[in-house]
Amino acid sequence: ADPAAEAAELVRFFLRKTDGGKDRLVSVLDRHVKVVRTEHCFLLFEELGRRDGWVQCLEIFRWMQKQRWYVADNGIYSKLISVMGRKGQIRMAMWLFSQMRNSGCKPDTSVYNSLIGAHLHSRDKSKALVKALGYFDKMKGMERCQPNIVTYNILLRACARASDTKQVDILFKDLDESIVSPDIYTYNGVIDGYGKNGMIAEMESVLVRMKSKQCRPDVITFNILIDSYGRKQTFDKMEQVFKSLLRSKERPTHPTFNSMITNYGKARLREKAESVLEKMGELGFKPNYVTQECLINMYAYCDCVSKAQQIFDELVSSQSTVPLSSLNAMLDAYCMNRLPMEADRLLDSAIEKGVVPSASTYKLLYKAYTRANDKMLVQKLLQRMNKQGIVPNKKFFLDALEAFGTSANKPRRVQTSNSARESSRDSASNLEMASPSKPVLSTLEAVGASKKTPRILPNSNSASKPDTGSESSSEIATSSKPELSFSQVAS
Repeated sequence: ADPAAEAAELVRFFLRKTDGGKDRLVSVLDRHVKVVRTEHCFLLFEELGRRDGWVQCLEIFRWMQKQRWYVADNGIYSKLISVMGRKGQIRMAMWLFSQMRNSGCKPDTSVYNSLIGAHLHSRDKSKALVKALGYFDKMKGMERCQPNIVTYNILLRACARASDTKQVDILFKDLDESIVSPDIYTYNGVIDGYGKNGMIAEMESVLVRMKSKQCRPDVITFNILIDSYGRKQTFDKMEQVFKSLLRSKERPTHPTFNSMITNYGKARLREKAESVLEKMGELGFKPNYVTQECLINMYAYCDCVSKAQQIFDELVSSQSTVPLSSLNAMLDAYCMNRLPMEADRLLDSAIEKGVVPSASTYKLLYKAYTRANDKMLVQKLLQRMNKQGIVPNKKFFLDALEAFGTSANKPRRVQTSNSARESSRDSASNLEMASPSKPVLSTLEAVGASKKTPRILPNSNSASKPDTGSESSSEIATSSKPELSFSQVAS
């Protein structure tokens, strides 16, 4: 039998025992203390880290320290520091670092990498970057803590996201002079950081550097470039990269198409977005639920609420479980098109069917209701939040106030026809089963329709979903430098 598979199965067993909150994880471990070892606790840290269970991680760590077989280990501390950092618990990460040193362990490169990563998750990014670079300099002065490629990748990505081009250049120069060689993750991290900031010229300069180091782009590189050009609405370059991807040895993925659909939608290029969907089918891809959410958003931007409703109804009828993100997408479509009453009816219908809205659901609705100056809907929403135990913080209200300023940027046509309102009522009442009388989009026939009654799940962090958090600029990227041909880089 495979020991790794057996350990993973035992960990799943422990977690199943605690589902529903009946048993504390430490109590379960106590009952199985004879078989639990360090490797099981390590796997528990990984899984609980994904589940936002950082407190449970600390409880298990305390439990471990009481066991006869426990030996202080850098790997355990490194993993715990990473988990604390990802959950924004920087003080706990620092406490673990001091605990490690007190236990007799000497920090190594992996521990410092975790510590740097933890600081970079803090809210004050500029202060965090200074702290991280301080640790980097300290590492270079210690023989057992010399920076490796992971160190450089973490810092380069962070500096690119902070738009610190000078520090990126310094780190690249330092990397060139060291014995460490850059890899595809190095370049993808910097390209992504610059791309998300709309720094197209800087992003392209990294591509040139990548080519000079004989590092070929992978599908992640292509997807980052497609999304970055799409965000800036530089569609000629976006399409050029997509063609280069099709000519390369790499194969497109769902995020490739989802990103293009989303960015064409934000530019209100409906036909272009629909042509991407057709191309997707030609290449043998079936739209997943994220693709359908992107289509809902696209039609919302293009003032085609009835089409968005049609996609939503089809999504609901074709899935046994519908993610909460899909409901949020349809609610946002109504809100974008100044239809707050329709959004409220859909939410009513969802709650009646047992859906538990998330904080993000309430946030998008609060923005829309305040923008519409509908005090009754705002009051109703706040009462729902209070009943669910969701307390809005300062940022919640500040974001809502900001909506008043941004609402003038994209004037939208308000659908007031009876047919549009009737159609939206249908969408609310048919949350669990799409109406069979409605026509189905021919380009989405690939998605099978199931007769199972769906339920809506909390939003999952799908890698297939493009980042729609930041508004794409309506400005076309221009540069005084000669235009870069991506095909030259990819070749």
